[in-house]
Amino acid sequence: MKKSIPLMLSALSFCGAASAADSLSEAFSHGDANLSFRYRYEMVDQDNFNRDANASTLRTRLNYKTESYKGLTFFIEADNVMEVFGDNYNAGGGNTPNNGQYPVVADPTGTEINQAWFNYAFNDNTGLKVGRQRILLDNQRFVGGVGWRQNEQTYDAVSFDAGIAGSQLFLSYIENVNRIFGDDVAAGDHDNQTFLANWSNKWQDRHQLTVYYYNIDNDDAAAFSTETLGASFKTHWPMGDNKFTFGVEVAQQSDAHNNPVNYDADYARLDLGFAMKNITFFGGYEMLGGDANQSGASFRTPLATLHAFNGWADQFLTTPGAGLEDTFVGAKGGINGFNWLVKYHQFDAESGSGDFGNELDFSLSKKLSKNFSALVKAAQYDAEDINADTNKYWVMLSADFF
Repeated sequence: MKKSIPLMLSALSFCGAASAADSLSEAFSHGDANLSFRYRYEMVDQDNFNRDANASTLRTRLNYKTESYKGLTFFIEADNVMEVFGDNYNAGGGNTPNNGQYPVVADPTGTEINQAWFNYAFNDNTGLKVGRQRILLDNQRFVGGVGWRQNEQTYDAVSFDAGIAGSQLFLSYIENVNRIFGDDVAAGDHDNQTFLANWSNKWQDRHQLTVYYYNIDNDDAAAFSTETLGASFKTHWPMGDNKFTFGVEVAQQSDAHNNPVNYDADYARLDLGFAMKNITFFGGYEMLGGDANQSGASFRTPLATLHAFNGWADQFLTTPGAGLEDTFVGAKGGINGFNWLVKYHQFDAESGSGDFGNELDFSLSKKLSKNFSALVKAAQYDAEDINADTNKYWVMLSADFF
């Protein structure tokens, strides 16, 4: 599992080095480095816990990318996450077994190689990437990097990306998923034999059709083994100085490989928006199918950037057995260098008549200078038939150098 990436990288590096060691040396010496810091304070007040979580963490990230030589590029990135001013939180995934009295803030401490890959570019539009890599597909509803958390989710994989006549084809075979919980616990590494295929075509600079097939074979979490086939379409129409946006997506999922539950579940999403000069109004509906009478038969997205969907309070990281309907409205905009967003969710069961509560989210961010930015963010979830009332608050400061 942990040996897989060094083996793949050494194999490809040997092939590249055999061609021209002197020129590769120059490519390494003329590369680009980046150093970044991200401090975040997160507070969680959750009614079914006696104590509030207070997480104060700093992520330090250092990476280096070589210049390309005959199409070959190497990239490596290391992350360190450390606690600042105490550890009054549960990092999740079994990382902090003595902190079970606190709600989860999934930011465990540690140092890891976040990415380490070789990329061979056949031309400007086609490349083959081998190693530990970031994979972000579409809006990250199905495959993403969970970039909000301090320890990013990356993949030990071989990926092929090709642009052909206005279309983009992405294929990937994943051997291991490096999850946000880190290498120190079993929940942080999932052995996979997963295949991803994603094709999209854009025309008239405003219409886009995407078709995808994701076959997840997870040896360490059988419930994650699924087969999903779906498609999405999005477009926009100019209306004077304004713009109307529309998006629709459907998918069908079934159990696969070692999954112990025999099931089929559907997914659907609708997005509408109206953008003006300094403000955008948006709304939509998302449905993840389930079955109130069959445990484990709900639509799931185990590789997704889940924090970006169904509310920032993270109450639906796992789809309820009865499925989930999320009806949402919101607005976002910018003024005097500040960017803001407010969003309201109403959650209901897809199967049956359960009321799963509602949530209000808010964020405000500003780029302070070329290198520094700041963010404040809040989520208030009011529970009904399931879960517990939860309030979350964040303050984040970021710095990027080089």
